[in-house]
Amino acid sequence: MAGRDLRALFSTNDRNVSATEAFTNRQGQWQIVQAALGEHLARITAPGFTVEDLEAPRNNILVMHGVGGIGKTTLSRTLEAAIAGAESRPARWGEPVWPARPTLLPVRIDLARSAGVDFERVVLTIRLALAAHLNRPLPAFDIALRRYWEHQHPGESLEEYLRRGGLAARFGKNLPQQMQSALSDVAQALLLPGTVGSALGQLTGALTTAIRERRQTVRALAGCARLADLLDVEPDVDALSYYPHLLAWELAQLPTDQAVAPVILLDTFEETGTRTHRDLERLLQRLVWLMPNAFFIVTGRGRLQWADPALEGQLDWTGPTAWPGLVGQAVPGPRTAGTPTESGRQVLIGDFSPEDCADYLARRLTRDGQPLIDGDLRTVIAERSHGLPLYLDLAVLRFLELRRAGRTPTPADFGSDFPALLTRTLADLTPDERHLLRAVSLVDAFDLPLATAAAGLPHLSAAARLVERPFVRHDPFALWPYHLHALIRSTLRTADDATDDRWTDTDWQQAAARALAALGAQWQSSSGPDRRLLVGCLRQGLALARDHRLELGWLTDAAWAYTDDYVWEPLPLPARESGDGELATAADALAELLAALARRQHEHRSVTASRLTRIIDTGLLPAELTEMAVYYQAKAYRDLGQNDASHDGMRLVADGDGRLAPDAARGLAHLARATGDFPTALSTAGALGWRGRGNRVLGDIHFAHGDMNQAATAFATARTEAEQHGNTGEQAIAQAHLALAYAFTDPSRADDEIALAEQLLAGLDQRATALTLKVAALAREAGTLTDLEGARALRAEIHAAGITSAEAVFELALALHHAVLGEHDKVRTVIHRLHELAQRGDYAYYADVAHYMAGLPLPDPSPTTWLDGPDAVRPRWRQLVQDRQTRISEHR
Repeated sequence: MAGRDLRALFSTNDRNVSATEAFTNRQGQWQIVQAALGEHLARITAPGFTVEDLEAPRNNILVMHGVGGIGKTTLSRTLEAAIAGAESRPARWGEPVWPARPTLLPVRIDLARSAGVDFERVVLTIRLALAAHLNRPLPAFDIALRRYWEHQHPGESLEEYLRRGGLAARFGKNLPQQMQSALSDVAQALLLPGTVGSALGQLTGALTTAIRERRQTVRALAGCARLADLLDVEPDVDALSYYPHLLAWELAQLPTDQAVAPVILLDTFEETGTRTHRDLERLLQRLVWLMPNAFFIVTGRGRLQWADPALEGQLDWTGPTAWPGLVGQAVPGPRTAGTPTESGRQVLIGDFSPEDCADYLARRLTRDGQPLIDGDLRTVIAERSHGLPLYLDLAVLRFLELRRAGRTPTPADFGSDFPALLTRTLADLTPDERHLLRAVSLVDAFDLPLATAAAGLPHLSAAARLVERPFVRHDPFALWPYHLHALIRSTLRTADDATDDRWTDTDWQQAAARALAALGAQWQSSSGPDRRLLVGCLRQGLALARDHRLELGWLTDAAWAYTDDYVWEPLPLPARESGDGELATAADALAELLAALARRQHEHRSVTASRLTRIIDTGLLPAELTEMAVYYQAKAYRDLGQNDASHDGMRLVADGDGRLAPDAARGLAHLARATGDFPTALSTAGALGWRGRGNRVLGDIHFAHGDMNQAATAFATARTEAEQHGNTGEQAIAQAHLALAYAFTDPSRADDEIALAEQLLAGLDQRATALTLKVAALAREAGTLTDLEGARALRAEIHAAGITSAEAVFELALALHHAVLGEHDKVRTVIHRLHELAQRGDYAYYADVAHYMAGLPLPDPSPTTWLDGPDAVRPRWRQLVQDRQTRISEHR
């Protein structure tokens, strides 16, 4: 029954105000499960129920949802154990009253991305559980699954897949034998000779024909009306998503003494996709719909929206008629320990989602059946609560207090955290735990050593106790596995602290310094390169140094390590507590510098140049980090075609002989190449070595000359050097350039090189390199493209990035395509665009190359200084076109 909120009722004289509690507990959730399973068993054993009815509404699902860290996974595991047998059921939950048959068979599947579960594994897991329980074939399903497996996994045995994926260890090895038995039985019934496994296509074809002809030999399978249709279609994942119908049909054929009702627990459902990408969710919904004799318990962070008619077209079955139990209540109803009387199958547990917070506030205080707190204010309170029920509770009391004082509550009245949250949080903690809690509120996440060091304590025991508190969330896969509930952390940092042991400003400053030092120690003590640890320490360390005006210390070396590998992970920091965007300290400037370098992968280079100019002009950075800002500013200028400004910056850094001097020397070589001064570029490249990426520069020079063999050799050497030095970012860059070289000269080889480059780029954030690879894919198809829609989209993408070199190489790939087809007018159009790019002094020689490829004469003498003269360069580029024409002709 609904509880009454006595505090709220006694906070107002208005007897028309109704206040109710709306919380739940685990025992109540178990009783909800009992009731839902009881209804399900009654329904599937009632006369007239049939799995062949694909139009009846579905009530075979129960959803338990709530924000992260409230124990949904623990609940899912406990439910699995409780359904499996009384020995694992909490004593206070009591004994369920279920019939002996059908037997309930719980099957729990974690859908978290970290678990590596896809839809195929979901289906296999269910079938394996049934194989272990029933120890008998399910022929209709097994034949279809075997056909799917041989098409989708040629040469890979199911036995080996199950063993490698850990499924065999979990469920045993019965399934492959049961599938083979099903195939043998059907082959014998159809009088097919030979080995079943080698004639699966023949078997399924014969079986389909026999079913449609209603032959007596396959009378058992002929009862499955849709089996022949499923065996006829292409056995892909989409077809697999309909095979659960066969599984449901086979379960319905079991004799009474073997009847089983699977209870499938799908945990971490939020990771199946987003509200705009529902591919996996669509497949899972089919599973639920097509197995009406199975019961599904879904746990995740949000409600299932399947009953929302607005999803029509995104999922196969939507709306309240299809899913009557999933119809969203206007507000979450009160939760008690008793079995609920409503038929809804969406159960809110623990902390609330933002939408559910607002719904809760609408239900908590009502007057004449209408919410007392208006909608806009409910939204504000919900956002600031971070889902914490206690905040909502206190917000309701504040609302009533303001109303009692004759004021109309506004969002500003809820702009600060509640000191009572702080008092209640600290109330039952030991002094050491209180000290630790304040210290860890300074960081986003922590482990026991970091927490202990930040607090300045000599032992870990207090931290070990603290992490067991309910306001500390645990993510075992995170770099630092613990973090505070967001609202608790915010309250500790901002609310008025009236406790006896409250910290002074000096205490907070000292704790921040200890936390920064501890993060640096963790990074510096790492046994080897650990990019994840580096980025994590930088994120947390920069925020600490920025917010508490600390010296940079180890952050300087970490910043260099961050830039060395060209990976460019984002470094998002929380907004400054002051709220202004001014750069006042070295930490401010460094945080902005690294953020600008990461964001440049997603912004026009002019934006990057402006950001870096602002940072340099502050004069806040030490000299060596100012050098970093100047170098990347010069790179941005080069990408924008502002060669003079780029040259000045590169020369300044090169002459400074600092850590980026070799990179700046490489930049000067690139600038010389961009202006067509190849002798200068070559002489500079010869002195660069590995630190200056000399082989990559040589590859670019040879590429411009059409000498693709030497270019490929240089790029391959550059990639090998990067691999030897453990520099994954440089590996990806060199490999992308290698793929580009082969794309112009050997499309077949380019396929493999592009694939390898894509693998190396996975997880990296290198916009220019990614664009190079897309241009390589375009050049690989030169002469065979059926339309240029993709090319036009790529041109727009490159233009939006503001990278002139990528624009020039793109036009060169397009010139190759038109030259191969003999479309000289279109080549001239490309040449015109290249001349427009060259107005800034960039890559004018590419216009020469376009003439060479098409066999067109140069209208004017070229300013380009080739290494071996234009008479050597022209035939090399022209030969590339002729070779491509020959290749295309031979493959027609």
